[in-house]
Amino acid sequence: MTDLCEGGMEDLWSIAVVLLQVWFSVMIGFIMIPAMFGLSLGVTSVYIQILVKILEWATLRIERGHRERHTLPVPAPLPFGLIQREGGSMEQEMGELRRYRTQSISRGEFALSDSFYFYIKGLESIVDDQVTQRFSSEELVSWNLLTRTNHNFHYISLRLTIIWGLGVIIRYCVLFPLRITLAIIGLTWLVIGTTLVGFLPNKRLKNWLSELVHLMCYRICARGLSATIQYHNKENKPQNGGICVANHTSPIDIVILANDGCYAMVGQSHGGLMGVIQRSMVRSCPHVWFERSEMRDRNAVTSRLRAHVAAKTNLPILIFPEGTCINNTSVMMFKKGSFEIGGTIYPVAIKYDPRFGDAFWNSAKYNMVNYLLRMMTSWAIVVNVWYLPPMTRREGEDAAQFANRVKSAIAHQGGLLDMAWDGSLKRAKVKEEFKERQQKMYSSMVMGKKGRNSQEPHTEGTRRQ
Repeated sequence: MTDLCEGGMEDLWSIAVVLLQVWFSVMIGFIMIPAMFGLSLGVTSVYIQILVKILEWATLRIERGHRERHTLPVPAPLPFGLIQREGGSMEQEMGELRRYRTQSISRGEFALSDSFYFYIKGLESIVDDQVTQRFSSEELVSWNLLTRTNHNFHYISLRLTIIWGLGVIIRYCVLFPLRITLAIIGLTWLVIGTTLVGFLPNKRLKNWLSELVHLMCYRICARGLSATIQYHNKENKPQNGGICVANHTSPIDIVILANDGCYAMVGQSHGGLMGVIQRSMVRSCPHVWFERSEMRDRNAVTSRLRAHVAAKTNLPILIFPEGTCINNTSVMMFKKGSFEIGGTIYPVAIKYDPRFGDAFWNSAKYNMVNYLLRMMTSWAIVVNVWYLPPMTRREGEDAAQFANRVKSAIAHQGGLLDMAWDGSLKRAKVKEEFKERQQKMYSSMVMGKKGRNSQEPHTEGTRRQ
């Protein structure tokens, strides 16, 4: 009896070893090697096409179930704003409130009705908070068979429930282990490869090998996310000695962009596993990592970045001027620091397809580990990347104006809402200077000092109140 048990265990171990060998052979032969050389066997494309057909069928089934039961409403697309803003200046809108008075706004005049203007703006901000809604997951028109949308949709019919159950099994039992394995291999290879390249003399061979290692590792990680990336206008790709700026949705934005070219990363030095990766990367490539104390010194940051840009052989710097992740619907205010460095700016617009997975990282709700687990159990990452023509600062244009011009170009190309709000409001209260700006505008208007601020549209003047 003991011999039979031992024989059975040996057979199980043999089967497990064979399955493991087949697993790694398929993964290396059909995923890793093609990814390393930037090739595709078309498997991901077929997978995406099948997903599209399934999601379309699920949408039709949901709509039919709604018509039959009249119980589950199909959500309609949400508008960007609930309140229609006409865009007039503060003086124009207050003049409208005074329309029943015989006199117009004149020097030194105060009217009690003026207070209603500020009441209206305050209530509009409460009802239609344009900042808070940019830090929550993008709403979908229909269910994408993931649990982050409507949990009740998969109970409409037996077939839809079966499809949803099979999807859970595929995502968690097949895709998730595969993606975890590829991510571990990609990151391990990145650490080992960049460390070994770092021992080479500082010559052309070292730079070439460094770019090759970075590209290979990022491409493996992208395959680990089942990423399908469409790059547009490649003739505008960032060049050495330049600054690449892009809208920011997710930490994987770096992986998405680095699949098509190498960049010098900018960021704060970390400890732990992230610190190991950063130290190995900087050995082979001039990435710019700052200590926490340096990050507070704006002059020190600007000085190091200027020195990097001055060397025209250095890789382009990759910067996300928003400073935080936005939910794939909008572009928020660009910090002007990136535009004070000088040099050529290469704008890039990134837009994810939300049907296959929620790429937005809500750092207030999920830590990095939870976020990556959600990403690796989604259907896929489908994204479009547009390289915009390079831009330089115009004569007489300050850094803030230049930043706004670049931001508007990115928003227009990516089909995103161009917003003037500061993304740091996600975690911080409104600055007192923004409140004082409203007070000064009103004071200038009443006292007859018709400066530039009094003529600004209220969308500009009140965006931070």
